[in-house]
Amino acid sequence: MISLITTNQIIFSIGYGLLLVYIASLILIFLFSLAQLNLLLNLKKSKKENKTAPKYDLSNSSEIPYVTIQLPVYNELYVMERLLDNIVKLDYPKNRLEFQVLDDSTDESVASTAQQIQKLQALGHNIQHIRRTDRTGFKAGALKEGLTIAKGEIIAIFDADFLPEEDWLQKTVPYFKDQKIGVVQTRWGHINRDYSLLTQIQAFALDAHFTLEQVGRNSRGHFINFNGTAGLWRKTCILDAGNWEGDTLTEDLDLSYRAQLKDWKFKYLVDIVAPAELPVAISAARSQQFRWNKGGAENFQKMIKRILSSKKIPIRTKLHAALHLLNSTMFLNVLIVGVLSVPMLYLKNYFDDLKIYFIAMSFFGLSTLIFFICYWHMYKEVKQGGVKGFANYFVLFFKFFSVAMGFSLHNSIAVAEGHLGKKSEFVRTPKFNMLNLKDKWQKNKYIQKKLEKSVFVEGFLTLYFAFGALSSVLVAYIGKPNAIPSENYDFGLLPFHLMLVFGFGYVFFKSVFSKN
Repeated sequence: MISLITTNQIIFSIGYGLLLVYIASLILIFLFSLAQLNLLLNLKKSKKENKTAPKYDLSNSSEIPYVTIQLPVYNELYVMERLLDNIVKLDYPKNRLEFQVLDDSTDESVASTAQQIQKLQALGHNIQHIRRTDRTGFKAGALKEGLTIAKGEIIAIFDADFLPEEDWLQKTVPYFKDQKIGVVQTRWGHINRDYSLLTQIQAFALDAHFTLEQVGRNSRGHFINFNGTAGLWRKTCILDAGNWEGDTLTEDLDLSYRAQLKDWKFKYLVDIVAPAELPVAISAARSQQFRWNKGGAENFQKMIKRILSSKKIPIRTKLHAALHLLNSTMFLNVLIVGVLSVPMLYLKNYFDDLKIYFIAMSFFGLSTLIFFICYWHMYKEVKQGGVKGFANYFVLFFKFFSVAMGFSLHNSIAVAEGHLGKKSEFVRTPKFNMLNLKDKWQKNKYIQKKLEKSVFVEGFLTLYFAFGALSSVLVAYIGKPNAIPSENYDFGLLPFHLMLVFGFGYVFFKSVFSKN
């Protein structure tokens, strides 16, 4: 009896400790959802406001600023021709425009790119092929080097997978008449949104960022970020903020915060869209997610003290900035909640004294509802409303939510490395040149073929959460020998566990069995 009591006490103590961690993670997720709700309210208010901004009159030659377009590329064999053919079609006076191809490539694309640039030069385009002897600073280093010889007052940046429309400069450059504007950012479009479930989910997540978060923050003067591409910088803003730095994997977020700490204003144009290609191979999506999430954590460590200690920044802006920089850390909280949910289910049904604390699980349900509402407004803006639109959204939301949780282990590793200061190489996302559903990508030479060790853990977690789903019935038999099992089933966490099974299972099987 003494041994049993002692064992029960030990289990209770461990369970109580795990429960506190579980509740803390749920509360952090809930706080993040409240921030999203606030951004939705900001978005709604911004639509009712009639804001005017000073603009250059580009029909007046004396008001046309010189623009440099920088194209940082690295081993982009499949999309370079498409990129260069499209970029020179931008409608802007040729005598006020130059192109810099910042080419760090190490493969055969260097020669083909050089040949194409020579042809464009012969056609009268002011385009330079700029090569470095090494990739010091990666993308940030290439942008910084190009900046030293850039003639432009305004610097536009495009990654290799973007295809801006001809009037993009005409719609964006005029906003720089306001001398306080340091950055103009436009929304990303998706030329292959419906290629697969993976591209649909990526498009959904990016649309939420560009439609809800960027507008919600920018409309109230909170910090936003230049998204690395499809935007323009004032050259003096870059220099005033300390220039590009390569000490994080998201140099765009880093420079954005340094510029806004120096009181530069950012202008986000949600109605101007720059089409781009989404990664179609899960290995490419994984590398992109890793870089973005690790970079977010690195920038939290780099910037948070400067933000919180600033006397010029309002409290609400500080809170939004902190949550913005902690955005990727939410994956760690989701992973903790998921992993602990299975033992929590058993503790709840074994120790009656702990049942009262499980009201905390309602935080996750409420958070999910808030995300559902916020993203529905985003979906209506980008895709469609009405009954049919809502039905499509309902299905897509839960696919997105499930797969996002399926990426939580992979992204949590990235976040942990970022917070702990572990450095890693800037890995560019492979581009595919996928323009329609019939295009194939499996022979792309840049795709990572080696499986990450975390993939096998994701396979284990798929089975673990399947056990969690089965536990809805199994808990009826634990510690209750005289109870009627059917009266003690606990299906409260079953939908959550089924979503985790789908999410981790999808990520695992796509990673293992996609022919990449």
